Amino acid sequence: MRWLVNLILSSVALLLVARVVPGIYVRGFGSALWAALIIGMVNATLGMLAKIVTFPLTMLTLGLFWLVINGVMLKFASMFAPGFMVSGFWAAFWGALALSLLNAFFRWLVWPN
Repeated sequence: MRWLVNLILSSVALLLVARVVPGIYVRGFGSALWAALIIGMVNATLGMLAKIVTFPLTMLTLGLFWLVINGVMLKFASMFAPGFMVSGFWAAFWGALALSLLNAFFRWLVWPN
């Protein structure tokens, strides 16, 4: 049940990010739901591997390189999600940052610890 709520929250966050960040396009809620699922799978597999491999660089940049990795993973996920498009690195970078912040906020609203 919790993963389903997280998926729906991520979809809503993705729709909001698409309205705010230029260069990110989502066709509708169904596309956002599918894209959120793909983004989660990409981050759980390739994103985690990339974060482990680039950990020294992340430490050197005080964690800022993770924003770059998240942007690349968002751009990569857009290649596999129909109805979801990210055009360019900077759109992916700012979109990943906004998506992370919105997801954290939504999860805090639903499950305040």
